[in-house]
Amino acid sequence: MMYSSFLTIIVPSIIAFAVTAVGTRFLMGYLYGAGVVGEDRNKGKPTLLASSGGLAVSFGIIVGVLVYAFGATFVFVPVTQALSTLLAVALSITLISFIGFLDDINVKQQRVASTGRKDIRKGLKQWQKPLLTFVGALPLMAINAGVSSVEIPFVGLVHLGLLYPLIVIPLAVIFVSNAFNLLGGFDGLQPMTSLIASGGLFLYCLLYGGYIGTLVAALLFAAILAFLPFNLYRARILPGDSFTYAVGAGLVAVMVTGQAEAFGLIVFIPWIIEFFLHLRKRFHVNDLGVRQKDGTFKAPYGKKIYSLTHAVMNIKKATEQDVTLYISLFEALFVVLAFLLKFAGLL
Repeated sequence: MMYSSFLTIIVPSIIAFAVTAVGTRFLMGYLYGAGVVGEDRNKGKPTLLASSGGLAVSFGIIVGVLVYAFGATFVFVPVTQALSTLLAVALSITLISFIGFLDDINVKQQRVASTGRKDIRKGLKQWQKPLLTFVGALPLMAINAGVSSVEIPFVGLVHLGLLYPLIVIPLAVIFVSNAFNLLGGFDGLQPMTSLIASGGLFLYCLLYGGYIGTLVAALLFAAILAFLPFNLYRARILPGDSFTYAVGAGLVAVMVTGQAEAFGLIVFIPWIIEFFLHLRKRFHVNDLGVRQKDGTFKAPYGKKIYSLTHAVMNIKKATEQDVTLYISLFEALFVVLAFLLKFAGLL
């Protein structure tokens, strides 16, 4: 890339980072005061924390896109196709983040049954989530984003034609956003794993993909990086479904606009595993463990594993930080594997 191209990635990313950091700090107090809260039940005594911190991440990404659009319009030579694609990505993240926020604000005064345990946050019904997250795919479908020829690992190049925008993109948005939502419950787990995934996709797009994919990945990485310190142990705000849905849609947008579908599929394997583990119990699963007196966690279903978090807790006496660390390392292994497959010519 030319110097100006690097500049048009770096500047919006810095702005996205700053806006997310400021926005998260604001939302911590505002959402708590508004009653948009979730329970942190990993510290012995349940603690209420502001939820839906993903709104700040989404806002940071959107502002980053608008900063690029401003520069492309008034400073650099406008590229209409690039702007329309980026604005579609921004709209997709906005819509799906709003769906996540609807899930986050359904908070009850008393605990109700939710995904295998009782919680004050009831959220949307299971059948509503894939139906509503479909809305997030509409902007990408409308502009026929990406290239309809997809490199499938160990298969080769497959030409999908209209099936790509009309079938593959919506299914990818629905699956990735909902599957990404499954793995969590521990401080720093969701932002850390998504930071590794988006960082891997950014590096891939920088080396092999398109410019728009590189920019979207950079914005996603910068916004998550700004949010991470607020959710690390001990968390001061919870990501909420507005985070998981928005990041899921963002990852799909990077894969589509950066021609990184095959690479992204390998990177996303931990969440695919998590999906099938949850499916074994029809998604009525509690990822959290049973807290012991020494601060470690015991798997809630004994030797039966319905989540990657249960696997970690069965391997060793794990603290909350341990669970986040080991699953993050597990995700990093798949990023490395994806690059090795690329270098070997298998992607």
